[in-house]
Formats: sequence, structure tokens, C-alpha cells
Amino acid sequence: MPSFSRNLEQTLHRALAVANERHHEYATLEHLLLSLTEDSDAAAVLRACSVDLDILRKNLRDYIDQELDNLVSDGREDAKPTAGFQRVIQRAVIHVQSSGREEVTGANVLVAIFAERESHAAYFLQEQDMTRYDAVNYISHGIAKRPGMSDSSKTPRGAEDDDGRDGKDKDNGESKKKEGALEAYCVNLNRKAKEGRIDPLIGREPEVLRTIQVLCRRHKNNPLLVGDPGVGKTAIAEGLARKIVKNEVPEVLADATVFALDMGTLLAGTRYRGDFEERLKQVMKEIENHKKAILFIDEIHTVIGAGATSGGAMDASNLLKPALAQGTLRCIGSTTYKEYRQYFEKDRALVRRFQKIDVNEPSVEDAIEIMKGLKPYFEDYHKVRYTNEAVKAAVELSARYIHDRKLPDKAIDVIDETGASQMLVPEAKRKKTIGIKEIETTIATMARIPPKTVSKDDAEVLEHLTQTLERVVYGQNKAIQALTSAIKLARAGLRDGEKPIGSYLFSGPTGVGKTEVARQLATALGVELIRFDMSEYMERHTVSRLIGAPPGYVGFDQGGLLTDAIDQHPHSVLLLDEIEKAHPDLYNILLQVMDHGKLTDHNGKQIDFRNVILIMTTNAGAADMQREAYGFTRTKREGEDTEAINRMFAPEFRNRLDAVVNFGHLPTEVVAKVVDKFIMQLDAQLAERNVTIELTDEARNWLVEHGYDEQMGARPMARIIQQTIKTPLADEVLFGRLKNGGNVRVVVIAAEDGSKTLGFVFPEGPVLPRPEKDIVEASKKRVRPEPEVRRAKARKAKTTDDDDDNGPEGEPDEDQPDDDAAIEGETTDETSAEDEAKPSGIVPNVPLQG
Repeated sequence: MPSFSRNLEQTLHRALAVANERHHEYATLEHLLLSLTEDSDAAAVLRACSVDLDILRKNLRDYIDQELDNLVSDGREDAKPTAGFQRVIQRAVIHVQSSGREEVTGANVLVAIFAERESHAAYFLQEQDMTRYDAVNYISHGIAKRPGMSDSSKTPRGAEDDDGRDGKDKDNGESKKKEGALEAYCVNLNRKAKEGRIDPLIGREPEVLRTIQVLCRRHKNNPLLVGDPGVGKTAIAEGLARKIVKNEVPEVLADATVFALDMGTLLAGTRYRGDFEERLKQVMKEIENHKKAILFIDEIHTVIGAGATSGGAMDASNLLKPALAQGTLRCIGSTTYKEYRQYFEKDRALVRRFQKIDVNEPSVEDAIEIMKGLKPYFEDYHKVRYTNEAVKAAVELSARYIHDRKLPDKAIDVIDETGASQMLVPEAKRKKTIGIKEIETTIATMARIPPKTVSKDDAEVLEHLTQTLERVVYGQNKAIQALTSAIKLARAGLRDGEKPIGSYLFSGPTGVGKTEVARQLATALGVELIRFDMSEYMERHTVSRLIGAPPGYVGFDQGGLLTDAIDQHPHSVLLLDEIEKAHPDLYNILLQVMDHGKLTDHNGKQIDFRNVILIMTTNAGAADMQREAYGFTRTKREGEDTEAINRMFAPEFRNRLDAVVNFGHLPTEVVAKVVDKFIMQLDAQLAERNVTIELTDEARNWLVEHGYDEQMGARPMARIIQQTIKTPLADEVLFGRLKNGGNVRVVVIAAEDGSKTLGFVFPEGPVLPRPEKDIVEASKKRVRPEPEVRRAKARKAKTTDDDDDNGPEGEPDEDQPDDDAAIEGETTDETSAEDEAKPSGIVPNVPLQG
């Protein structure tokens, strides 16, 4: 049970004495309040709340002497407390007990009087513009309503903070004076800078100079830093405070102090309407009285709607507007483009009071310099040393593989997490120096990609890029050569830096590999493939979906599909498939992309396309090429596709293309490679069920003959393989002879009607499953050696191994076990039926119709 303080006991006796002096039968709240004006704790609260004690005492004495005459008694009995008097004391005790304190003071009793709203004591306090919130704010936080009265050293006894502190803020053994609301709800960035808790600001000189210039204005001296998350908006404000402390700013800001507003603390504990506004007004008043103070509001969009009631128009932003417009409050705000569009830009009256400063993502070179400046701080914290190559790799690899964040934030995260990873290792095994290998491991973990993808040498990838693409895309060497040449020029720094890496238009009939080239290029380079089907943008209004709807239209705050995708993946391959189906307005949008490497979205933000490979595919002219040629000597139409492209695309569009690459029809020898590619994919799928499949040369030739159409390309091949191989094979895998695994060979057999079709032979013998690594590599490469190479290798292997009855289809890779040669064997022309493994049966397939 809390006890009364010595001052409060004297106050209560004094209140009863005042009533006894006037022969009053009861001691009322007015007697108590008059006595509290002499109490040191209560008087301190009253003065802090701008109450004139002399006027309050005069009003109370006049009321007691004139209005309480009916309480005069004839007897000599001592005055008794009224019911209201007793309720106030009980309420003060309960309040103190619930707060965990041990002593009731006059300040607590003073707060309890406000609950007796019908009393004259509460009326006299309210008459002097004192509220219960004012008293509690001073008791709990030491924040006075009267400017200059806030002093934690004079916080009343028994009115400590919730943390149990006695109101004294000790730092390095010295008591420091608080500055009221600024100290309670703001963070002094100058003090943090003096204590060395702010990292230096590297670069950003234009943004800092622009910020200082706006702060020096007479009116509307409020800079607003707008940029993506992680580009360094908060660091600019903190860096400004650090420069002020080190006297690296103009004289006009030499004595300035930067306070960062803590919106969480400002909102915490505001139970009643008006509490939040009162706190904010206190902060603004102290900022205005502090002539050299600068208020920094991080995430300033949070003040819009803060403290507003449902249906009410008054919020924190409206409280700030008058001071912002008059120049009495200097404020630095920061927000992101998304929140700026969604919240800030809608309040035009608030926008015009700020001067917008765009904070763009730094380039890779600038980010490297920033990281070199911050490197000593991370080395000191993690007790490791970072090499300059590791810092450079952290920036370059994070820019390439981490797309959901911006530089330098993501590079800082990589450096920090790499150092933190050493904390998990026993001290004896910790590395003292962080190199490129550790950075690559962290990048692979953060980006959720295979470690070997990150560790690939860029020069090695570029050197073998042409061969890599030709290994998976057949018969289109001209297009592959044009692509790889442009990429090598860009990486060597010999290309125009203001344009995309390459802008190409792929033309040709369907099914010849136009889209596949783009897919495999993205895979080989390890970048994102961003594909848009232009058939979805045939109408004029659908084009706005790519760059965002204009102001006033539905979806304005959602951004554009193309601009947002490139913003998230600046290193990518952009594929606009079947561009001839898009509305012509789309071609105009692409003009600035191909010419300047930039695209402006609906909010005026410029998206960088300089690291993008732009590929557009078209079937324009393919229909004309299919028609019979005119004349006696011409068997094929030549140049018809070029004429169709010239008719469809304007000269200014064609002039900005690096090349128009024509994809021709696939020759027969290339189609055989396509067959091998599909069989390799099927082989990788069947390996999971312990089934191996092989294809005879006769079956391969049958698929080439029936599965390729010069007009349709290689796409019908997938349908033929599904109809003649996959569909009947599915029954065997699920219910037939391959239910528990086995070997299957695809051969050509005679159907009942005399036609030829495909069938299965099931060789006996144990199934030797291929190593998992080979299965993965096969599924990735999806390619087999050329038929001539395999047959030559088979004949060579047969001459060196007479005991092997089955001629091997091809020798395994160097890292593949020798047993795989037998698994992947196929029957050659010289091999007789008796030399083959004895089949357990031949299963004919459905003859191909037509």
C-alpha cells in the first residue's frame, strides 16, 4: 500500500486547518486545492502548466469566503472531508499503486482532482487553461506547457519515468539538462555524431549542397528527399549532422542542430483525443524557439493521417503546414517514390511547402567508393579485414543478382552478413581476411541461386558464349553471332554507354528458335528473362499498362508492368514476343529506350535500360514467304519478309535497331539435332523412374521425316514425340513392363496396314541408373552429340572392345562412369538382330495418320 509523502501529509492537515479556521463543517476540494498551492510538488506542476498561483489562490479564497458560508457550523467539531475529498485521495492512491510507485505526492492528488468535473476546484484549474493531460505530461515526461520550464532535474518527487529513473539523465557522469519535447520525442543527431555513432557520408555532394541551399531559403525552406528504399536518404540527413559537427558546412548552418522526430514515441501512449496534437505542438513550439534547430522526419508520409479521427480533417500534416509555409519551422523529410505517389502527392498543399530532391541509386563505381569509405567501420566491428577485391565483388555481384533492393544498401548487407558469418565459426577457424570467395557464398545465399552461378568468371562466360548458345539452339548461328558480338562490345566498354546493350528484331517463320535464343541467352548470362506477349497489347489503352496509367485514371498508383520489371531487374533480357501484334503506339514508347536507354514512367521517374538486351520477335512476312513464287526460275520468295517489316515499322523505329536478324528454315540435319534434344529431355524425365531410353538411327530418321514441317518449324516435333512415344510409354511406366524400371529402345516397325510406325523394344538386363549429376546436366543442356559424331565414336568403341555385343551410341563424358556407355547404346547399321540384347517383346504404336 503506497504511503503519503511528508509534504502531502502537511498539505492535508493544512486543508483541514483552513476549513477549521472558518468554522466550516466539511473540508471540500476547494480547501484541498488551496492547500496544494503551498505544496512544493503540486506547485511545480501548476507552474509548469502556466497557472498563475496568485490568481488561483485569490479565486479560491473568494469562493471559500463567499460561497461556502452555508458550511459554517455553530459547534466546535473539527471539519470532516467531503465525499469528493475522499474520492480524490483514494483515486490518487490507486493511481500510484497501479504505476508501481511507493509514495503518493501532491502532484498525484492534483491530477485526481480533474476527475471531479462538477467541482469548482476543477473549474478554477480549467479556467487557467490547464488540463489533466498537461499535468500528466509534466509528471511522466518532464515536458512543461510553458516554454523553458521543462527540466528533468525539477520533476516532482514520486513522478519518475516508467523506467524508474528519477528524472536525471546522466551521461559520462554529468547531469545534462533536457530540452522538453525535443528530448522526449526527438533524437539529437548532432549528439550522435559527436559520440561517433553515425557513419560518414561518402559522395552525394549534389544532394547535400541542394539540401543546404533549400535550408537557407527564407520561405519554404524544407527539402524533401525522395528515392527508393536503400539509396541513402536517411544517411544524407545524418551525414549533414556529422558535417555540422565537423564544421564542414557554410557559416549559416554552423550552429544548427538536427533533431530526428521519432513518430513511434510521439504516438505511444496517446489514449485521448488531442494528446497527439498536443505533443506535436510542443515539439513545433520548441523547434521554433530554438532558432538553429532543424527537424528531420524520416518516412514523412506517416504524418499524413496521423492523429486524425474518423471523418476528421485535422491530422499532423495540417498542423505542420502553417509553420512550414512561414519558414519558422525548418524541416527535412524523406520518403520513397511509392509512398510519395500514394500519400504525399495527393495533398498538393503539403507538396508545395517542400522542395523535392530526387535521390537516385548510385552507380556501381560510386557504390564501390562508398563501400571503401565504410569498410574500416565494418572491419572494426567484425574484427576481420576486407580486401578491395571483396568490396568490389560485393557491389558488382549484388547489383547483378540481388534485384529487390538498391545500392548501396544491398552491398552493405553483403559486407555485413559476410563478416557476421564468421561469428558462427569457432574462433580458431575464423578467417581474418574476407575475400571474393566468401562474398560469392553470401551472395548465393541471399539471392537463392546456386553458388557456382555466382562464381563463374565473367570473361570465361563471354569467351564461350557463342559455343554455349550454338549447343542448344541449332541452325541460327547468324543470330547468335550478332547477339554475342554486341554483348562483348558492351562488356569491353566500346559501345555507346547511353544505349541498351543491344536492340534486335528477330524475324522469321514460326518454330525456328527466335524465342528460344532469348531464353537460352538469359540462362547463359545468368540474368532474368522478362517476357511480354504483345498479343495482350493490341488495343490503344492497354499500352498504358506498360508504363502506368496517367494521373486521374484507375490504377495510377500501381505503376507500370514494364517499368517496374526493369526497375527490379536492371540486368536482364527483355523479350517482346510477336511485336507485330501490339498497337503502333507501343513502337513510339520503345524509341527512347533504343536511343537513350531510358524510359520515363507515368510519375516522371526515369527507368534505366542501359544494362538490358532488348529482343523483339516478329512473324511479319512469314505468310508471304509461304506462297508460291512468281516466275519460271524462282522456287522460293526472297526478300518478302524485309518488305513486310519495312511496311509495318516506321523508319525511325528501324533506324534505332542494331540489326534485323532473319531466321531461316531449319535444314534436315538440324532437325535431327532437335530430335536428339527432345529425347534427351525425355531421358532426364524417365531417369527419376529408373528407366533408360534410347533411339535407333532409323527411328530418328522417321521422326525427322514426320515431325518437321518447313512452314511450322520444329514445334510439330514435340507433338509427334508426345503422340508416338510419350503417350504409349506412359502406360508402360504406370502399368506395364517399366513399372519397376527398365530399358526401352525406340525402333521402327511395320504396322498392320503396311505403313511404318514407331515401337518399343525392351532389352533384358540390369538397369544401371545414370548418376544424378549427369541427369541434372542433361536436363540443363538438353542436347546430345551430333549423330555422325556418335556413330564414329560407336565404331571406335566397338573395335576396341570385341566383348561388347551392343555398339555404344556415344562415349560418355570424361566425368561419366564407363557403364553409361552401355546404357546409352544404340543399334548401328552393321549390328545384326542376333547381336542385340534379346528383346522381351515389340510393342507397336498407333500409326501416324496423314
